Parts: sequence; structure tokens; C-alpha cells
Amino acid sequence: MMASPELKGLAPFSRKSLELIKQHIAKKHSEENEEGDVKPNPDLDVGRKLPLTYGTLSGGMVSEPLEDVDPYYYNKKTFMVLNKNRTIFRFNATSIFCTLSPFKWGPTAEHTLLGIYTFEILVKIIARGILAGPFSFFGDPWNGLDFSVTLFEVVTRFSPLNLTYMLQIIRTLRILKIIPLNQGLKSLVGILIHYLKKLTGAIALTLFFLSIFSLIGMGLFMGNLKHKCLWWPQENENETLYNRTGNLHYTEETENFYYLEGEVDALLCGNRTDASQCPEGYVCVKAGKNPDHGSSNFDNFGWAFLALFRLMAQDYPEALYHQILYASGKIYMIFFVVVTFWFAFYMASLFLGIIFMAYEEDKRTASEKTEIEPKFQQTIRALQDGNEVAENKSTQIEMKKRSPASVSTSVDMLEESTFGHKELKNSRKKCPLCWYRTAKTFLIWDCSPYWLKLKDFVHRIIMDPFTDLFLTICIILNIFILAMEHYPMSEDTWSLLNIGNMIFVGIFTAEMILKIIAMHPYQYFQVGWNIFDSIIVFLGVAEFYLTNIEGLVLLRIFKLGKYWPTFRRLMLTLRNSLRALKDGILLLFTFVFFSTVFGMKLFGERYKECVCHVDKDCQLPRWHMHDFFHSYLFVFRILCGEWIETLWECMEVVGQSSCICFYMMVILIGNLLILYLFVGFVSSFHSYKDATTEENNEAINVQLAVTRIKKGINYVLLTILCRKQNAPKKTVDHVNDTYVKENASDHTLSELSNIQDFPRDKGKSSDTEKNTMTENESQSLIPSPSVSETVPIASGESDIENLDNKEFMSKLGHGDSKGKIKQSSSSECSTVDIALSEEEIVDEHEKSKHLITDRRRSSPSQMSKEHKKGKIWQNIRKTCCKIVENSWFKCFIGLVTLLSTGALAFEDIYIDQRKTIKILLEYADMIFTYIFILEMLLKWMAYGFKAYFSNGWYRLDFMVVIVFCLSLIGKTREDLKPLTSIKFLRALRVLSQFERMKVVVRTLIKTTLPALSVFLVCFMIWLSFSIMGVHLFAGKFYACIDQLNGERFSMSEVLNRSQCESLMYNESLSWKNAQLNFDNVGNGFLALLQVATFNGWTDIVYSAIDSVGVEMQPHFESNLYMYFYFINFVIFGLFLPLSMLIGVIITNFNKHKIKISSNMFITAKQKKQYRGLKRLMYDDSQKPAPHPGNKFQGFIFDLVTNQVFNVSIMVLICCQAIAMMIENDEQSLQVDTALHWVNSAFVVLYTVECILKLIAFHCYYFTTVWNILDFMVVIFSITGLFLPMTVGYYLVSPSLVQLILLSRVIHILRLGKGPKVFHDLMLPLMLSLPALLNISLLIFLVMFIYAIFGMYNFAYVKKEAGINDVSNFETFGSSMICLFQVTIFAGWDGLLSAIFNGKWSDCDPDKINPGTQVRGDCGNPSVGIFYFVSYIFIIWLIIVNMYIVVITEFLSIVSKKKTRSLSEDDFRKFFQVWERFDPDRTQYIDSSKLSDFAAALDPPLFMAKPNKGQLVAMDLPMAVGDRIHCLDILLAFTKRVVGKDTGMEKILSEIESAFVLANPFKITYEPITTTLKRKQETVSATIIQRAYKNYRLRQNDKNTSDISIMDDNQDVQTTKEGVCLDKAKEKPAIQSQI
Repeated sequence: MMASPELKGLAPFSRKSLELIKQHIAKKHSEENEEGDVKPNPDLDVGRKLPLTYGTLSGGMVSEPLEDVDPYYYNKKTFMVLNKNRTIFRFNATSIFCTLSPFKWGPTAEHTLLGIYTFEILVKIIARGILAGPFSFFGDPWNGLDFSVTLFEVVTRFSPLNLTYMLQIIRTLRILKIIPLNQGLKSLVGILIHYLKKLTGAIALTLFFLSIFSLIGMGLFMGNLKHKCLWWPQENENETLYNRTGNLHYTEETENFYYLEGEVDALLCGNRTDASQCPEGYVCVKAGKNPDHGSSNFDNFGWAFLALFRLMAQDYPEALYHQILYASGKIYMIFFVVVTFWFAFYMASLFLGIIFMAYEEDKRTASEKTEIEPKFQQTIRALQDGNEVAENKSTQIEMKKRSPASVSTSVDMLEESTFGHKELKNSRKKCPLCWYRTAKTFLIWDCSPYWLKLKDFVHRIIMDPFTDLFLTICIILNIFILAMEHYPMSEDTWSLLNIGNMIFVGIFTAEMILKIIAMHPYQYFQVGWNIFDSIIVFLGVAEFYLTNIEGLVLLRIFKLGKYWPTFRRLMLTLRNSLRALKDGILLLFTFVFFSTVFGMKLFGERYKECVCHVDKDCQLPRWHMHDFFHSYLFVFRILCGEWIETLWECMEVVGQSSCICFYMMVILIGNLLILYLFVGFVSSFHSYKDATTEENNEAINVQLAVTRIKKGINYVLLTILCRKQNAPKKTVDHVNDTYVKENASDHTLSELSNIQDFPRDKGKSSDTEKNTMTENESQSLIPSPSVSETVPIASGESDIENLDNKEFMSKLGHGDSKGKIKQSSSSECSTVDIALSEEEIVDEHEKSKHLITDRRRSSPSQMSKEHKKGKIWQNIRKTCCKIVENSWFKCFIGLVTLLSTGALAFEDIYIDQRKTIKILLEYADMIFTYIFILEMLLKWMAYGFKAYFSNGWYRLDFMVVIVFCLSLIGKTREDLKPLTSIKFLRALRVLSQFERMKVVVRTLIKTTLPALSVFLVCFMIWLSFSIMGVHLFAGKFYACIDQLNGERFSMSEVLNRSQCESLMYNESLSWKNAQLNFDNVGNGFLALLQVATFNGWTDIVYSAIDSVGVEMQPHFESNLYMYFYFINFVIFGLFLPLSMLIGVIITNFNKHKIKISSNMFITAKQKKQYRGLKRLMYDDSQKPAPHPGNKFQGFIFDLVTNQVFNVSIMVLICCQAIAMMIENDEQSLQVDTALHWVNSAFVVLYTVECILKLIAFHCYYFTTVWNILDFMVVIFSITGLFLPMTVGYYLVSPSLVQLILLSRVIHILRLGKGPKVFHDLMLPLMLSLPALLNISLLIFLVMFIYAIFGMYNFAYVKKEAGINDVSNFETFGSSMICLFQVTIFAGWDGLLSAIFNGKWSDCDPDKINPGTQVRGDCGNPSVGIFYFVSYIFIIWLIIVNMYIVVITEFLSIVSKKKTRSLSEDDFRKFFQVWERFDPDRTQYIDSSKLSDFAAALDPPLFMAKPNKGQLVAMDLPMAVGDRIHCLDILLAFTKRVVGKDTGMEKILSEIESAFVLANPFKITYEPITTTLKRKQETVSATIIQRAYKNYRLRQNDKNTSDISIMDDNQDVQTTKEGVCLDKAKEKPAIQSQI
């Protein structure tokens, strides 16, 4: 009997379910009558989807055991499992070989693992001891972590408290157990901890600046982000607008606020004139909460610190940027420029510099250690080879002795055995020997002579250079075909591309087959590129039969690397760097995995429970941590720098404290790992040219083929030209012969010496050559005009115009010059000779010949007239030269250039309403045009056409003049009016007028042009990702959208395009494509650029993961794993190419910096300023004020100069900053009063300090800049304290006094006052300021040019997306606001989105704009794309060089400290001590004071007593009066410290030259002796005196009476012995003194 089908709901399969099934089976067996056969339901078969009639599938039922709903299987002891797509999978509940139960077996496994971990800990404790020393159990911190986790788990298991949630969180720390198990990871963690110690100072400095900027933000913007536009009834219009929140008509409902379309937060407003104003019917009031879930504000120190940290990290800064400008005014853009550009830039440079320095140190240490191992291995190999050779020789000798007839045979056998031994030795490394024998037997085809002939023929063809060139062209064409795919694509185009693909697959297959024939399979597969080619061929053939491997065809792009040396070298460097950084990569993945699991356990359930706080439909958002995959994406997004938006949601769902702690852990540790890897990759690519690669025959063949083609083309062209110009060529040869003969006969060296003008010109040119071009100009790629610029004069005007250039130069000794010199082109203003080409030499020869014949025929009177005319023309040109080279003329042209550039800023959308300004600008344009034309004519006259147009800067000026003329022409006729839109190019003239910008441009060219090949490699990588994106997403970003609210229909309502079009009777519906898509390669590049800059990338990612198919309605996360496409692009398309590019740019930068041995971004004048700034940074102390004679003043002087007083002032400053941190927006009136009195107390204390210092220092108080700053702070603080009492608190902010007092915090950065580490870290920035200012000027010029271009093209674009009332292109100021956010790579996607509205459906092309004749509010997408992409590329190049400047400056300071033990600070201290010993500044001290002077110095110049012997050995020169000069002492002490270094002489010469420059009026002296000679003279005089005394004693002894001869003899003998003993003692003492 058939069972009636009863619908059964879904229920979990449990032990109780299994017991019920067993009872049911037993019951049926006990019954005699069994039911009829029950057949399985076909709709519930395995693999089918569960019908919707069985109910909805909740998240807890996915991948979980469920009771079987098919009655047929109810008695079979089975259960089923469903996936997300409701697909049915069926399993047996019991089995003999079942190892895992279908029920929850997690607790059993957890207990088992806990036992294993506990046993491991006990074994380690028994083996090592608990606290027996550094190698005990707790001596390793990782054991302590493991013990803590295990102990907590044990306590939790047996604790009555429910700590399961905490246990799940704590147990995730076991993931970190991977680190101590891998020695590489463990050592890398130690290295990173070492890096972290070095970063301590930088972290402290960052926190200091963040705190200061947070306090400034609190003082400027506290409570401002609560100002909103509130609807106000018209009957209340006459009431006071101030603080309307207390009015009875006010309602707190958010519906009364004004909202922009598509915005979640209400429109912000402000009371300033430049702030945002409310629409009609609304007023600006302070009400409601802050934007972004209340998280974006400056209402207290905590929120302000988070906002500043966000700005420093540059995460979504454009939102806060717009909010502040809306609420406070556009003037506060300066605050964001300082914080988001300069502060963020410097902090990033500082961290990168420190990590780069530490990485290079570790790399250098590791290389030194590894240098010993290869030498040792080479020695062992040499010994082994020597033994083998000796054995072979001895064996050969024995064979010769035994049987000389069989010598050759035995030797061959020996060689074969030796080869076999080596082959066996090599085979053991890779494969067994039998494999090699089998491979040689079957894979080397040389059986038939006919086959060998065919092989040779094929080898000649396939290895020919033209074959490789043909294959290279095929690869390039194949890449083009791959890039031509797009959507929608017609059938003809698709078939054409398909045929082309088949042809190239056939070509590559034929290449593989022919190479296998030519090389044998054994040799073919020995080459890596051939294996890669065979894989490509296999995939290409498989593509015809399989449809899901289209993306793998992209590997053909990398086939180009075989013929591209740069690509091959970079890939080899990448492989080596990946191998070197494998531990860092593994550690990063471990940390990401740990953070993913930790976040999932910590926040996963809370996201599910509290999701309604962030989503009105109570659906999980796209970014959550409920499951592992989404948690991984969550962590990956944080590491990409996009964390603030998810943090807002996390704080709403979970809480503020736990979310901020988790985020800070991931951000800080993750960024440290990423910076380490980034520095490692940059360092490897920094030296990529040193990578040795084997010679590639294919690349050489391509070069040979191209060379042959060039030769062939040149031969054909020369053959054709020679036929046409055969007669003229003979004429020229005849002229040359005649000219040489006439020149040799008519002009000799004696005649040359008689020419009067030549020595005069030569002398003038030699004088001007002393003032040649500056260093930057002489080394630049672009010639630059300077004061001594070359001014060539036309040929035929000089007095030596008939001389042969070659002969003339050889006679004057200039034959070694690089080019032939036109001596007739020199004038009084020229210093550089003009090189002549071969054609010009021929012309000169011809002109000279005709001139000689004309002189012979003409009379002397005619020659004199021509000579006078030439002189007049030459004088005119000299006059023009003097005019254009005059400094006043240059200043005038520079001023006119600035005025003409600045005038462009006034041509905004309001220019038609300002008639007077418009007329003035029109007349100014005419005047500027005439001035620049006149300047150009003067330079043409002075320099000549050739010299003028050979200079790149003059060509730029000429182009600008053309722009001026075209803009004037465009104003005359209406049809030529578009010519006026190129007026923005006028600003380019600023480049040629200011040397600072020219230096920066030259340096950018030098560092960027050599990296073009690397740029092409990065382009190929992006091209591969773009083509892959076209394969994956082309035509899939379309959706059916309701245009009224912008919402997308769900897939249950609209399935595909046809259903959407059937519903289009409603005009609000449309089947619309996303603005950024992958429908073609160009769109793919733009989408990838937004992903790379993380601007608008979320919309692109959401469209990709929601895509279902072509012309299918998207569904929420239906294609979830497409996230991996963008993750791979961020890693391999962004991170690695960025490291590659920066490494190569640093290489080029260092290469040119070594050549000029100075900073490349500063001019010659700035180099002097750089040295002065360096001296100022090291020498902060000025001449101290004298001690006053009055006792009271002396007491005050001692008080204020005491270190305790200075420390007290610093503590007072910190206390004042802490008092500011207490303040908040919603504080009570009592707190306001208390803070007011606290600020008053600080003002009083600072005033007392100022008065005390004035009493102590008198007028010397104002000789120090810091004292002047303190005095100004006191004056403004007192004014700010009493001014609100007179004019009111509404006009003067109460926070004004606090901000003024806060400015004293800068004393912490002062040398000698605050921490020395702060001064050391600020030093690179201060020394880089000249270069950074030059680069900033260029950035401002680029911003200016693009702002003017934006005003001309996008001024009337419809205000939506990123274009609004604050950020737009209507005026110059608003355009600069837009471009600033693009400069920091923020928010440019919104601007481009507004410009994309170029269709009738998105904009109105006939819209009337009031006050102007321009109609329409549509954008121009193509111009917009070019505008933003070009700007981002240029700004990126400039900013990268800014980073390089600061980092290299930091590294140079560190390297100087290591290579030289002396610094400017040591010399400063030396002269400070010298002033005490030489108060009269005579530059001399007495030699008797030298010992005390050396003992008074600070290390390393310090010499402890006794030091007289060391000082004498220095052999210092001494002047009259036994005086020693300061410079001699300094040089000798420096030589003692530096030692015998190779650069010691250079250091000593630098010190001497610097001393001479600092003391130009040095007193001359003549040294008469040295310290060593003086000591020798003193010792010699002592010896002579003692000898003379002994002689006198002996003479006196002879004259005395001879009373007792024996006694006298005895006394004499005793005296002689004493004298000899004295001499013996004196001799070693004298030698030791010498």
C-alpha cells in the first residue's frame, strides 16, 4: 500500500531522531502485516533542490544534519544536508566504518586537544624546568602564552561560571602557536620587535602631533557639525535666529531637517559667510546628533583624536573635509592641507625611513655573514676536484705503463666513467639516473640521417632572427585581439576575433612543434620558457573544447617576456624577493588568519543579534564578521586602509571600546607587517639591475632582425637619394677640395694672430666662461638659459668667418671637443659654443668659397661697406643680448608672467556679470601678448633662431606665445571661440621663468624617463587584469532600476532584461548599466584605477559580486567569490607594481644624486641656504646674555636660567594642554567657569615668566626668537582674555585664548628643551624644506593649471555626486578645493561620476544658466577621464619624489653619523669651550692651557688627563709666545678621532675651508716651531745643562787639596756611578716623552 505523501517540515537530526527511527523500525518488524512498497519521491533525489513548499531555509540549517523529509528514507537510518542553494545531499546515520558521528563531535575533539596541549606543557616543564634560567619553560614568552591559554581553558571547563564566550575568544590565541614552531617566523617576530623599538620615538612624535592637532580641531570646530538646516514656519521669520532650539515651534523630528538627495545625514550649515547656507524656508540651528552615526565630530578630545587619526591615515577624508567646509567655512581648508597633506606625508616618510634604515642594516649584516659560507664551500669543492683529477692522472699513468697500445681506448673509458660519475652525482640531486637514461633514449631523436637533415633545416628556420621577430609581432597582435573584446559585440566582430584567435593558436602550436623537431624533446623541455609555451599551446587547444578556461588565455601576454629583457629581469627579481621575504608573507597571512578568527569569535554573534541598528530591513550588511569568509574580507579591507565606515557600523552593533581596540590592533600590527614587506620589495627592486640573467637568444635575435631591417631601409633610401643627388654631391666634394687648398694657402697662423678682433673676442669669452652656467643647468637634460647664455651670431659676420672649422679648432688645440664648433657665432654675451652638423660645415665651406671669390672680385670700398653693415648688425644683436640678459628685464618678464597667470583665476562663471573686470582682463591679455611677442623678437635677434629653438624652455615660451595669439584670435569670431579654452596653457610659462621649478622638472625627467620600461611592464600587468575583468564581468553590470529612488529591483521581481523592458510602460524604470564597468578594456582600466586608489571601489566590487550573468538582474552576493579577483589585483596589480616602480625611481634618484653629491631638487643658491639651515638646526644656542651686576637682577637671572625653572615651564605647558583636553561640547556652566579661571591662571603665570625674563635679560631678551614668540603669546593671551568682555563672546570665541596658549607647546621640539629624539626626527624634515618647497611650488602650479582647465570645461556641470555647493568648478577657489582632495587621492570618483552625466536622461543640455550665455549642465566623460587620470598620474610622480627626498635625507643623516664620528654638534661644542679659554677671541691659546682645554671638551674630542704626552705627539704648530691656533688644534683633534680613513683628507679640507669662510678676517701668523720640536728642545737643554754641571764638578774636584787620595778616589768613583745612574734613568724618560 502506498504511503500518503505528507509534507514534513525541516528539523535538525539529533540522537533523539535516530532513536525514534530505530523504535519505528522495531515496531514495523514486530507487526505481521507490512505496508506496501513506498517509492522515493523523485523531487527529493540527491542533487535536486528542495522545493519551497518545505519551508524557508534559515542560516542555522545550512550544512547541518537534518531529518530526511522523504518518507521512503524514514526507515533507512539516513539524514540529509542542504547547502545555500537548497541542494540535497544524503548520508547514512550509522555505518560499520563510520569514524565521525553525524551529531556534534566538537566537545570530544576539544577535550582531546586540551589533553594533548596539557601533556605538551607538562613534558616541557619537566624537561626545562619552570624558572631555571633563560632557557627554562617560562624563559620563552611563547610558552607563557601557551600556558596561559591552556590554564584558562582548564579553569573554564571545571568552573561553574558560564565563560564559553570568553573561552572561544581566548582560544584563538593558539593560532599564534604557529610562530614558535617555525624558526623563520620566530626570528622575524624578533626583528619586528627590534623595528618597533626603533619606531618608539616616531610613535611618540606622532601621538604628540595628533594631540596638538586634536586640540586645535576642538578649538575650531567643537559643536559645529551639529549645525543643520531646520524647517522654520514663515510666521516666525521675525524672531531672533540665534539659538532657536528653545522656541516653542521647534520640533526634534529628523524629518524637519533638510536632506540632499541620496544622503543619510542632514545638510550641514554655518553662520560664517563662506560656510554653507540653508535653502529658503530653512534656518541654521544647532540640533540633533553629529553625522556618521555621531562619530564624526570634534566635541571632545577622544572624538577629535579619532578624526585626526582618520585624516592622517587618509581614510575617507573627503567626507569630513566637506562636512567641516560646510559647517565652518572654506577658509579652514588650510587646516586640512596641513594635516592631510603635510603631516600625513611626513609621518609616512618618517616611518618608511626608519624601517628602510633598519632593513638595510639587517640586510647588510646578513650579507656579511653569508660571505664566509660560499668561500668555505668553494674551498671544499676545489679540494674534491683536485683529488678527483689526481686520481684520474694516476690511473692514466698506470694504464700507459701497462699497455701503451690501448692508451686511447682506456682514456676514453676513463673519461666516460668520469662523466658517468658526475652525471650520477648530479642525478642524485634531482632525479634517479635511470630517468635520465630513459629520457635520452626516447626523447633524443637521431635515428635516421634523413630526420637529421630535416632537423637541421627546421633548426635554421626556427632559430632565424626574423622568425623570432615574426613571433614577437604575433604575440603583440594576439594581445591586441584579446584587448578588442567588448560588450555588446556583433556576430561579425566575434567571428573575426575567434578566427584571429585560432590563427595565433595555430602559429604558436607550429612554433612548439618545429622547436621540438629542431631541439629534440629532451633539449626543448630543459628550457623554462619552452615549457611555458607548451602550456599556453595546450590551453589554447583546450579552449576549443572547454568553455570555462577563457581567462587562462591571458597567459599569452606574459609570453612577451621571453623577448623583453626588462620584463624577464623584473620577474626574476620578483621571484628572488618572494623567496627572501617568504617568512614575512607567511607571518602576514598568519596574522590575517588570526585576526579573522578573533574578530569572528568576538563580534560574529553580535552582528547577527544587533543588525537592526545598522540596517532597517535587519539584513546583515555586506561587511560583517558573522562567518569566516566575510570576516576575512573585513580584515582585508582594514589592511587596505578602508576602515572608518566599517568602524562606525561596528560601534553601533558591538560597542565603542572593543571595536576601537580591535581595529587599532589590526591597523598597527598589520601596517607594520605591510611596511616591512613593502620596504623589502622596494629594496630588492632598488637593485634589480644587478640581477644576473642568462643570455636569451630570442631577445638577441629580435634585436638582430630589427638591426638588419634598419640597415636595409637605410641602404634603399641612400640608393634612391644618391641617384637623385649624384651631381650635387660631386659639386660639394669639389667645393670642399678647393676650400681646403685655398684655406691652407691664404690663411696661416701668423695671419690669424694679426686679426685684432679675435683676441678681443677670445678674451671676452674667456672672462664670461668664468661665470658659466650653474651646476644644475650644466647637468640638466633640458638646456637652460642663464646669465651667461650662448648668443650665436649669424655666419658671415665675424672677422674670421672664412676659416675652416676643423683646421681652426685643431690649430687652437680644441680637437678633443665633442662637436665641431662654430667660432663665428660668438659674441660678447656668449660663453658656450654652438655645435655644427655636417650639413652646416658644407654650407660654411660653400659660403666661404663664394665669399673669397667675391672679395677677390670686389673693390676694397665695397668690402669696407659690407664690413660696416656687418658691424652695425652685430652691434644691434649685442644690444638685444644685453637687454634680454639684464636682471631688471628678467624681473619684469617674471612679474608679467605672474600677472598673466593670475588673471586666469578671475575668469569664472561670474565674469559676465562683472563687466569692468572683464574689460580689464581683455585689455590685459592684449598687453601681455604684445610684451611676450616683443620679448620673443628680442631673443630671436640676440640668440638667433637655431639657439633659440634648440633650448627647451624657449620652445615652451614660443608655444605660450602661440597660445596667447590664438586666444586673441578666438575672441574676434564666434566660430573660433573654442580657441580661448586653451588659455590655461599660459600658466606653463611660469616653469621657464623660475629656476626652482625648472630644477624640479629636470629631476623628474631624470628619474622618470629611465623607468619607462618598468611603466610598460606595469601597464602589461594591468592590461591582463583588465582583459580578465572583461571575460568575467562584461555585460553583467546592468540592472533594472527605479529612477525615482535609485533602488534596484530584487531578482524575485525582475529576473532579466526582457522582464524589465516589459515593465517599462512605467517611465521610471530603466535597464541601466553601471557607470564604471568592464564592458571593454578601457572601462576596465578606469575601474581598476578607482580600485587602486580606493575611491568608488565599493560600487565596482558590489556590482561584481552581485552579477549573475549577461542581461540578468543582479542578486545580492550571488557571485561572492569574485572578491578574490579584486584581492589578487590589490596584491599583484597594485602592491607589487608600486614597489617595483618606486624601487626603480629610487635607483635613478640615487644614481644622479651621487653624480652631483647634493640634493637634486634645490638650486645653487638654495644649497647655501641648506648649509645655513643645517648649521642653524645643529647650533640652536646663541650667544648667552651677560650676567647682570645688580644682585637682585643676578638672582632673577640665575632663577630663569636654572634647569629646574625650564622644566617647570615645560610641565606648566603640558598641564595647560591637559586642561584643554578636559573640555567638551556638552559641559556644564560650572565646568566652563572653572576652565575660564584655569586659563586665566595660565595667562598670569606666563606673564610672570615673561616679566622675570625681561628683568633678567633686559634688551637681550628680544635677541632670541623663542622669547619673542613667548612675548607675543602673552600679549595676545591678555588681549583675548579681556576682549570678549568689551565686544562680546559672540564675536570672539572663548577658545581663542586656549589656542594662543597652546602655541607654546612648540617649545617641546626645541633643541635642548624637549626630548632629543624629537629634534633628531624633525631634522630630516627641516633639512628637506628647501627641496619640499620647490616641489610644492610645482604641485601648486599643476593644481592651478588643472583648476583653470576645470573652470573652462566643467563649470556648469549638474551638482550631484561629488560636485556640490562647496566642491565644484564654478570659481577658482572651489576648483582648488576639488583638486586638493584629488591630490590626496580622495573623492575623485564622485567628481568623475558627476561629469559622466553626458546623456539626455541624466542632464539637461538646454538648461539656461542665469548670468551667462552658456547653456546646459551636462559633462564630457572623455574629457573628464583624461582630466583626472592625467592629474593623478602627474601628482603621483611628484609626491613619490617628495617621499624619496625626505627618506634619502633621513638615511644620509644616519649614514653620516655612522661613517663619521663627528658632527656639527661636536664642532659647536668645541667652539663653546674655546670661548672660555679665549675670551678675547684672538684665535690663540697658550700652550700651557692646552691640556686643560682638551680635558674640558665633550666626547669624542675629549682627552682625559694625563694627556700632555698625547698632545705633544700631535706636533701642533706654535707661534711666537708659545701660542697655538684654534684651527690647528681642531684639525689635529679631528684627525685623531676620524683616524686614517680614506676620506680623512676631504674632511679636513672641508673643516679648513669652512673655518676660513666663517672667519674671513683671520689673523695671520707664522709658526716658528711645533709642540714636538719644543719638547725636544726642552729635553735637549736639560741634558746639556746636566752635562755641563757634571763637567764643572769634575773641574772643581781637580783643584781641591789632595788630603786623602784613597778617600778622594772612592768619592770620585761614587760620584761617577751616580752620574751614570742618572743618565741611565734620564734616557728612557726622554724617549718616552718624545
